[in-house]
Amino acid sequence: MSDIVLVASIAALFGLLIGSFLNVCIFRLPRDLSVVHPRSFCIACEKQIAWYDNIPVFSYLILGAKCRNCAAPVSWRYPAVELITGLLFFASVMRFGATPDAIKLCIFCALIVGLTFMDFEERILADEFTVGGMIFGFLLSFFVPMPTFIVHFILPSSWRESFLSLGEALLGGLLPAFVLWGIGELYYRLRGREGLGFGDVKMIAMIGAFYGLQGSLLTLILGSLAGSVLGLLFIALSKKDATTYELPFGSFLGVAALIPPFFYVEASSGIVVPW
Repeated sequence: MSDIVLVASIAALFGLLIGSFLNVCIFRLPRDLSVVHPRSFCIACEKQIAWYDNIPVFSYLILGAKCRNCAAPVSWRYPAVELITGLLFFASVMRFGATPDAIKLCIFCALIVGLTFMDFEERILADEFTVGGMIFGFLLSFFVPMPTFIVHFILPSSWRESFLSLGEALLGGLLPAFVLWGIGELYYRLRGREGLGFGDVKMIAMIGAFYGLQGSLLTLILGSLAGSVLGLLFIALSKKDATTYELPFGSFLGVAALIPPFFYVEASSGIVVPW
């Protein structure tokens, strides 16, 4: 086993643990519950879960997707979040090696996984992930610089790379968020009802803080296309009322946001370089 595969495998194990914590956040944050106290408990019988029944993925399989105490079924979401987070951590290290860029991508992936499942289940995008993630993304852009795009036309090229990267993060976070807010506000004024939650606006701002302008715009385009095509298909197949059903747009944004860092063409082609 090569060194990079070994490091990526360790990252995957860490990702499984982070995924377990994300499951706590996905359930508790929309309900304004603490994510640190009390310990994990069964949502059916409220009995605390022993540590040996809380091992990522493994415990789910051993217990047959049921609570040991009351035999209530355990949602498939728990192992799915853990596995997806572990795989993304593995892929991040394989993509960028044992570097600060890989750590930054792991943090981003954890935020996106949490938000994607949170919006899908509860139609809520917690500020702890969106606003907190956005601030963290701005800070990371200074210490782990990203490729710059538009900011070169605004700020002097003689500035330090860290400041240019921060400028790109600010532009990438705030401009798409303002555009998305404007679309939502226009829809509200024309239709008289909310068509886009402010949580989605904060989420795209968080994505831009990590990606910069190119990456956030690409995510917005891909997420909108997925929401339009797959969302309408889901509504049709499930026979829901298209005029009242609330699509989890944040979930579509989340899936779209995971595409650029792992599938992109080099800068010489003129296509997105998100990291």
